[in-house]
Amino acid sequence: QVQLVESGGGLVQPGESLRLSCATSGSIFRLNAMGWYRQAPGKQRELVARITSGGSTNYADSVKGRFTIPRDNGKNTVYLQMNSLKPEDTAVYYCNAETQNYVGVPRAYWGQGTQVTVSS
Repeated sequence: QVQLVESGGGLVQPGESLRLSCATSGSIFRLNAMGWYRQAPGKQRELVARITSGGSTNYADSVKGRFTIPRDNGKNTVYLQMNSLKPEDTAVYYCNAETQNYVGVPRAYWGQGTQVTVSS
């Protein structure tokens, strides 16, 4: 059973930084990409950042230049480095893993979510 375990959320003031971590456990045949999504109250879940196994990244326009998504392939762990945080970054952040089994069937896994609150 594959599990994603997130950590690092919390309460910070505007302009501060925060680093989220997402570690995978369980048997994964092929891990194609990992990413971070967020969902604010009353809004739909949205992509924040994503990185493929080859290292290609894409970011939401709202976080470009402020967030990065480092990845440790050896540990199947992904991070979200968030700098210059704004109140509008407040949301529950979810880790996502895009996998394939040995016959190529894709499956996505989600973490339980971690709360990030940016407030003075």
